[in-house]
Amino acid sequence: MPTFAYTALNSSGQTISGTLALASRAEVFRNLESQDLVPVKVAEMSKAASPAHSTTVRALDQGPAKLKRAQLILFTEELADMLDGGLQIDQALRVITERQEDPALRRVSTILRDQLREGSTVAKALKKASPSFDELYCNLVAAGEVSGSLAPILRRLAQNLVVLAELQSKVTQAMIYPAFLVGACVVLMIVFMTVMVPQITDLLDKGGQQLPMATQMLISFNSFLATWWWAILAVIIIFSLSFKAYIATPGGLLWWHEAKLKLPLFGPVLATRFYAQFAHSMGSLVGHGVPLLNSIRLVSKISANVFIQELLSKVTGLVAEGGSLSSSLKKVGHFPLMLVDMIAVGEQTGMLGKSLEKSAARYDKELDKRIKRMTAMISPIIILFMAVIVGVVAYSIISAVFSSVNGIRGRV
Repeated sequence: MPTFAYTALNSSGQTISGTLALASRAEVFRNLESQDLVPVKVAEMSKAASPAHSTTVRALDQGPAKLKRAQLILFTEELADMLDGGLQIDQALRVITERQEDPALRRVSTILRDQLREGSTVAKALKKASPSFDELYCNLVAAGEVSGSLAPILRRLAQNLVVLAELQSKVTQAMIYPAFLVGACVVLMIVFMTVMVPQITDLLDKGGQQLPMATQMLISFNSFLATWWWAILAVIIIFSLSFKAYIATPGGLLWWHEAKLKLPLFGPVLATRFYAQFAHSMGSLVGHGVPLLNSIRLVSKISANVFIQELLSKVTGLVAEGGSLSSSLKKVGHFPLMLVDMIAVGEQTGMLGKSLEKSAARYDKELDKRIKRMTAMISPIIILFMAVIVGVVAYSIISAVFSSVNGIRGRV
């Protein structure tokens, strides 16, 4: 077991030195705090550590914990509140560890403190603490560490997580009624195709009546499905596997991520969300004195969209060659002119950070509008689509019934 030499301050401010034989630096810190001592310096003297004991400590105390979205939001908000209140991150994590009732959050906080005391950055510590901290989260935290604006960025992350949770909730609620309609329509179609259509076909064949065009098309479609259902299923499976294999390639993934930004309803929401994140992150970095080129490189990692990363990589290259941010964005394309113009104004006035923050506020409002518009349109579109399908099938059957009735009346 390694031995650590420490220097600490007691409650009266006196300096105390000594040694402790514990498994890790984190254990030394916890031991000193339990004695009401404030650690000043901890250095390892020997490395005769027991591998079995070290592995046991890591397995029990440093295993990553999976967080649900609500837990992730709570942790991010609490940490941002404490940092805003003036606490250092180590103190903030200690408070969360001691006062948080949720065992998963306590575990994550403990792992973060241990990793930070071992000399790790916050972003790297987050990756080891829980897989719930994705690349976007860790990259934004890394940007906050570089710029000295960790608390505002954590606050922004919490807001983004809340917006995503609300969006998912709204979409789920908006889809409940259409999903019920789709299920009812599927059941109705199965009954029509397997029961009513064959009976009507037999009835009309016996009567020798000429089938209406709509009924003929419905019967032909029913016969086609009954005969070639296996081929249709095979085509769907082959297409799905081929599409998955294609987007697994670099070129295919780039095309798919670009195509997602052009999807009706969903595409504008994804694009507007990125513009808001881009403006917020760039404004925070530039406003805290981070050089423009470094800011762009950090922000280029905030999006999981490969197409957007490719665009920002081109912007980074143009800025590195001496171009301004606004001219580089305009040259690359795909960025809205309003955002480019606001950045150009900020560059001319020397207030780029404030211009970016104003742009971010504008795109936040635009994102909220687009989300409301999307959730409001999903339900009517699905209802209209299902109404058309049910209406066509009902018309085909009703027209066949009327044709049969008229034929019987003519014979009588």
